[in-house]
Amino acid sequence: MDAVELKGVTKKFGSNVIAVDAIDLGVPDGAFVTLLGPSGCGKTTSLRMVAGLEHPTAGEITIKGKRVNEIPIHKRNLGMVFQNYALFPHKTIFDNVAFGLKYRNVSKSEIAERVRRAIDIVRLPGVEERFPTQLSGGQQQRIALARALVIEPDVLLLDEPLSALDANLREEMRGEIKAIQRRIGVTAIFVTHDQGEALAMSDLVVVMNQGRIEQMGAPAEVYEQPRSEFVANFLGNANFLPATVSAVEAGNVQVALRDGTRLMVGGAARTLAPGEPVKVVIRAEKMVLGAEGALSGAIVAVDYLGATARYDVELSGGEKLMALATIRDGTRRVGEQVRIGVAPEHCRIL
Repeated sequence: MDAVELKGVTKKFGSNVIAVDAIDLGVPDGAFVTLLGPSGCGKTTSLRMVAGLEHPTAGEITIKGKRVNEIPIHKRNLGMVFQNYALFPHKTIFDNVAFGLKYRNVSKSEIAERVRRAIDIVRLPGVEERFPTQLSGGQQQRIALARALVIEPDVLLLDEPLSALDANLREEMRGEIKAIQRRIGVTAIFVTHDQGEALAMSDLVVVMNQGRIEQMGAPAEVYEQPRSEFVANFLGNANFLPATVSAVEAGNVQVALRDGTRLMVGGAARTLAPGEPVKVVIRAEKMVLGAEGALSGAIVAVDYLGATARYDVELSGGEKLMALATIRDGTRRVGEQVRIGVAPEHCRIL
């Protein structure tokens, strides 16, 4: 049984705005599932419907096999962590963490023990008598996580909880959240627009666009095998090359670019015929700049990124490519002619 299931769930605002459009989604018990997409794609609205903060216009939501459409938020046994922490500034850390337990008929001694345990889980012992303003942003987010976990929720909901943190702390906290989720085994639904967070933290990534699910799967699957141009473009740096199928050989496909350059592409997801127009997607980091390679062009821009550099290359047929390369002997120069190699298994036909 899935811990959370959405069946044909739709959410409309007014008569014209469809925020979520008849989505079906199963969240496996104990999994870390990320809803990923740009602003306005429906990911936060979907999370809020699971929480009970929004009511679906149509469809059914079940948690632990029980329909919850009409059940109010305080009876769903869910832990929530928000982007802005949502801590009570006038309450101590102890009272903030204990807040959800005081409405569950838990004894004072058990409250004290569970609060201590939750604060230990997020590695902040000894802060119980402080106030939120006496903690850093990262510490406040840990306390918000402790407050969500202390009630021993059926599902943990996290709405962009890291976006208010600086880059280094964000990276540290995503590792902490994932480690805690794995250790205690709680089912988690995480909302983000950051593809790096989604790929690093998730068991299952659900890519959303315009209220619909574009693709879902394991992080490596959605990254390496995108099913649409939107997914390929949203998850990392992707190049799209218009081409024509020139031959199909033993499961591999040979395509011709505009200038006649031939590329071998790994197995296609559907049957293709010679002469058929296609679009090939290649990740920027899969490009190999060197003396050998089927593609050739001139560097038109260079972005120095520290350990790597990003090169914009214009091919002889006019196509623009982006290549990410590790810097060993300095960066290449604008105007330099380069050849680019790419293995067939790193090329995909959309």
